[in-house]
Amino acid sequence: MKAGFDLNALDFIHTESIGKFIGIEFMEAGEGYLTARMPVDKRTQQPFGILHGGASVVLAETLGSVASYMLLDDPAKQRAVGLEINANHLRSVREGWVYGRCTPIHIGRTTHVWDIRITDEREKLVCVSRLTVAIISG
Repeated sequence: MKAGFDLNALDFIHTESIGKFIGIEFMEAGEGYLTARMPVDKRTQQPFGILHGGASVVLAETLGSVASYMLLDDPAKQRAVGLEINANHLRSVREGWVYGRCTPIHIGRTTHVWDIRITDEREKLVCVSRLTVAIISG
């Protein structure tokens, strides 16, 4: 990510998308990282009242895909799309917010690989994820 990137420029991403529906909010973009938060509430909990692993994966993929978008040379002609994701769920969360921080592992011409760490409000690790993004012409 480019330091000083205006996160308001990302408003179009949340237009009627899953990120909007589950409440993902981008927080900060800096040199080599992007952060966002997501509420743990009825939209993101599984039936037993804890954060749904799928919601964590949505947060991770949203962060990585947006981070790749921010690095595109020509966003009018290129797209950043998820190619593969994995996630290890390490701790449950019942309420509040979780915070994701996305950092690059590899930034290539046609693929980006991201490390996404999701923590709870006490900064305890909740989920670790790795996302591979394909850069395609579109």
